Amino acid sequence: MIGLCLGLSGVVWAHLELSEFTLAWNHTIEKIRWEEDYRVSEQGLILGEARVKGNGAGMEIPEGARLENGSWRYHRELPPLQPLKLGRTPQAGDYQLCHAGVCQPMAHWLGPPSAQQPAVELWSCPL
Repeated sequence: MIGLCLGLSGVVWAHLELSEFTLAWNHTIEKIRWEEDYRVSEQGLILGEARVKGNGAGMEIPEGARLENGSWRYHRELPPLQPLKLGRTPQAGDYQLCHAGVCQPMAHWLGPPSAQQPAVELWSCPL
């Protein structure tokens, strides 16, 4: 079975038994929520739909996005991400991982963001 691993440089800090999830965060300056839906595959993480509540500094609404229920929804064609690299610092706040309608901050599995460990990677891995 394939699941989601969280860690850095191939070292697993946590693994989650799931096949899809939403990665969510608030823009550090504009405080606008972003969400990206991913499917976990053997090739990596496959980005599905993405949503953003608005635009601002460095966050333009992509061409072809449609406004629906207060969010701009769009799709980007990317190859599978293996790994997906994320910056994670106390100043920026934490990401949330959402699955089956429940969202948890990454701190739930990894502890709070820290200046000593300012990044995390997500990748598909066998459980």
